[in-house]
Amino acid sequence: MKSFALALVASLAVAGASQAQQSPPSQAIPQAGETVFVQAGRLLADPETGVVLRDKTLVIVGGRVTEIRDGFVSGDGGEGNVVDLRQHFVLPGLIDSHVHLTSQQNPNARLMGVTESEADRAILGAQYARRTLMAGFTTVADLGGSNNAVFALRDGIAAGQVPGPRVIASGSSVSIHGGHGDVNGYSEEIMHLFSGESICSGPEDCMRAVRTQVRAGADVIKITATGGVLSNTAAGLAQQFTDAELAAIVEVGHRMGRRVTAHAHGVDGINAFLRAGGDSIEHGTYLDDASIRLFRDNDAYLVPTLLAGDFVARIASSPGNFFTPAQTAKALEVGPKMVDMAARAHAGGVRIAFGTDSGVSAHGDNAQEFALLVRAGMTPLEAVQSATVVAAEHLGLSNEAGRIAPGMPADIIAVDGDPLADVTVLEDMDFVMRGGVVHRND
Repeated sequence: MKSFALALVASLAVAGASQAQQSPPSQAIPQAGETVFVQAGRLLADPETGVVLRDKTLVIVGGRVTEIRDGFVSGDGGEGNVVDLRQHFVLPGLIDSHVHLTSQQNPNARLMGVTESEADRAILGAQYARRTLMAGFTTVADLGGSNNAVFALRDGIAAGQVPGPRVIASGSSVSIHGGHGDVNGYSEEIMHLFSGESICSGPEDCMRAVRTQVRAGADVIKITATGGVLSNTAAGLAQQFTDAELAAIVEVGHRMGRRVTAHAHGVDGINAFLRAGGDSIEHGTYLDDASIRLFRDNDAYLVPTLLAGDFVARIASSPGNFFTPAQTAKALEVGPKMVDMAARAHAGGVRIAFGTDSGVSAHGDNAQEFALLVRAGMTPLEAVQSATVVAAEHLGLSNEAGRIAPGMPADIIAVDGDPLADVTVLEDMDFVMRGGVVHRND
């Protein structure tokens, strides 16, 4: 564990140097009794209502909102704790329900997979976490990465040692031997070394894998119910776990107090996981009418990750394509189908939570998902709701994220423009406060 303590110290130094170059330093959390006044020209405090308030002041003490006052208040002459957003549109910090903070696709990604240490990944994660925060995302769910690196990053952010969003983390994905989530496409000697404890075969072994992840510190269980685009194997995109394995995973995950979500493209895997009582589907490319009924019947969520589909299709069809032949074939098959999938799910009344799969696409570009959701038929307000109140419900964080209200953490962002008229203004973030700390104020 000593190497991870050193990694966190190094990551803090990296984040601090980057921050000094790119933005003003973070303001300290106010001490007990000190108050910060955030003056908001337009305020979407509760996206569920869609009501935009005018000329309000958010009163913040100790990192939490204590009240929302009418007019522009500055306190008893204490101008030092006033944040002037009178010309801006203010809303809750955004939530990305699917990221991979400790990695990012690039031409050397396969080599990095066998040359980087977990300490290296923790340092990269600190950099990517800060980029994500600066883009206005104050909460994320990290769904797949090495346990030590991801959990150390999560805990370092929570302790205030590293700047970044609140992290809900799964750690390593639970997968079958040889499936998406296992190590594929290397020599047998390499694959033997890197196949971890979360890889399983058979119901009993898969129950062990879930319990092992809970013991390691997982907040949520992420499984790979079907094949995946970026696993370097021509194993397709259909169901990979058996029905019995899926039922065992969901049962033991729930018994251990964890929500269970599934990477799933093929309709057989989607429907089998939902029938097993799973809580949410990541991607969902080939869902059908039966899937939509199962989503509604089970109160399950869809996290469509349209940006990932758009990204892999663009890379696979470009002259600079760096994917392997197996990856390229799947990327060209899946990518173009995902917007239509989300449109059908939205029309069918499926609850959609915002998620990008960033780490496939670049960290910090997360807000590009909004335009794709609108292309899939969501209104700008519905797209904003998917990244605030709906995502908070999906992650079990409704009392901590997704709204601006008395008692809630002061996770606040602001943009120049109206995201309810043009959702793409969220791609150009002007102000970010996370837990009362200002990380960006352009």
